[in-house]
Parts: sequence; structure tokens; C-alpha cells
Amino acid sequence: MSATTHDVIGIGNAIVDIISRIDDGVLGEQDLPKGSMNLVDKDRSGSIYDTLGETTERSGGSAANTIAALGALGRKSAFIGKVRDDDFGEVFAHDIRSTGTTFTSPAATAGEGTGRCMVMVTPDAERTMATYLGVAVELGPDDVDADAVAASGIVYLEGYLWDKPAAKEAFRRAVEIAHGAGRKVALSLSDTFCVDRHRDSFREIVADGVDILFANEGELLSLYETDDLESALDAVSKDVELAAVTRGPDGAIIVAGKDRFSIPAQPVAALVDTTGAGDLFAAGFLNGVATGQSPETCGAMGCAAANVVIQILGARCSDALKAKFAIEGWT
Repeated sequence: MSATTHDVIGIGNAIVDIISRIDDGVLGEQDLPKGSMNLVDKDRSGSIYDTLGETTERSGGSAANTIAALGALGRKSAFIGKVRDDDFGEVFAHDIRSTGTTFTSPAATAGEGTGRCMVMVTPDAERTMATYLGVAVELGPDDVDADAVAASGIVYLEGYLWDKPAAKEAFRRAVEIAHGAGRKVALSLSDTFCVDRHRDSFREIVADGVDILFANEGELLSLYETDDLESALDAVSKDVELAAVTRGPDGAIIVAGKDRFSIPAQPVAALVDTTGAGDLFAAGFLNGVATGQSPETCGAMGCAAANVVIQILGARCSDALKAKFAIEGWT
């Protein structure tokens, strides 16, 4: 095994999050179902953007959020994702590097623009997303830095990227490199709609290439085509070494072989925005794995990280996250 230069390297959509507080009426005007993630083209992205008031722009994307949080927790982190040589590409690169994350993916000089996601937060803290993926989905096998993957303890893959054939090949290449170097592979299923679209190929890679799986309850049930959570938990225990199944206010269930651990959600003083809850759960959990903690402690770290992010606007909470982990004695 080569020397480890990064604890975790993420591969996913490089997206700039454009976060705005809105009233429910804006969603009706834009025909956007509350709580949904909607793929839009560049023109529609621009028209939605024009309806927003004050915005905050930050590097985003599911895996990027996870990796940035790991950097904040002191882990050596890196990210592979595709941006364009435009203003949003510069925003993404500058912002994610500011978290201490290594980001060396070269910017594309042609094609679609850098991806962006309008994250619209209503007064009830629910978030609705309209995402223009842009050049992010053009990531392919040649974009995978083989040396960086082989030198990372854990390779974390984002299920949202699974739509394009080239991205699937990039994932398979990363899995092959990681396992060839004796590393672990983690995958987030990302979204129930992703699972519904790609169930067979997800089942294949989960069984054959994934060591650590992240899913919420709905995604896990969809993956194994069952309405019974116990059956789904039994099935996933046979496919992966570790599975973390999040259940919102009911916490999480961690599956480690025949062992299961129920982790309660932490009390929430003020629910502000659910954006990034799953991403930050994965960050806390992987922080535990990278530092050699038990599955139960990994789950507790995941729930603690999710608890922090849902009490702020957006998915960046470095200072609050570090403070929380210090209070828990996890520094």
C-alpha cells in the first residue's frame, strides 16, 4: 500500500450553491414542488435566479459538502469534480480550497458552464432545489486522478453523478484503483429518484464495489424493492461492511455485519434549513471511520454533524461543526 496523503477523497458534481430564503409563493410561480430536487437547463436556471432576492454563493454539490466538512474537522481531504473556466468555476475552486480541501481538477475550456444549484429555503426550513448541472456531469474516467485515489484512505462517491455513462466509468475506475491499492470505497445513494432510475446498476456496484454505504430509509427501501425496513437492513448487511441509514428526526441505524446500532437524533433548538443534512451526516461518519472509531461512535458523529448543519442556512458550518465536536470530546 502506498503512503496515505488524504484521509478521504470525494468524487462528485462540482456545483455552486446559490442559497436564498423565499416565500412559498415563489415555488408555485416557478412550478417547483416543495422539497424537490429539479434538474433545469441553463436558461431556466437563469430565469429562476432572477426571481430570487439576496443570495449566498458557495461551493456545493453533495460530495463536495461532505469533503469540505471533513476538512473543517481536521481530516486531510481532496475532491475531484469538473468545472468550467468561468466565474462560477472560480467561485467553486476558491471556496472549496478555503476549507483546506485539495482541489486540482483542471477547468474545462469548452462546453457547458459550471454547474449551479438554486437552493430555495422556505420559512418552514424546507429546501427546494433547481439544479443546472452544466459541465459537472461531463466528468469521465480521464478526470480521475489515479495517484490521488490510490493514496487516499477512503474514496467517497456521489450517487447524483450516476446518470451519465462516462461518470459511471469514472466511478468504476475509481473503485478499481482504490481496491487495487487496498483502500475503502464509500457511496451515497443521494436520492430516491436516482435509485429508481438506476436500481440494477446501483445494486451491482453496491454488492461488488462498495465497502461503506450511505442511504436514507427511502433510498434503502427502493434499492432492495421492499416496504419492510428489516428486510432491507438484512439485505444491505450482506452487501457491504458498513451501512449508515438515516431516518431524519428518528436518527440513524448503523449496520455492521450482524450488528445494528440505533443512533438517536440530537435535540434541535431551531430548525433553519435541512440543506446538507445527509452530506454532513456522511462527513461526521467518515470522520469516525478515518480516525478508527467504532461503528456506533461513527453514527453518533454523523448525527451530531447533521444536527449542526440543520440549524444554520446552507451546508457550510465549519466553526460550529468544530465547536460541536470539541464539546463532544471528539477533537
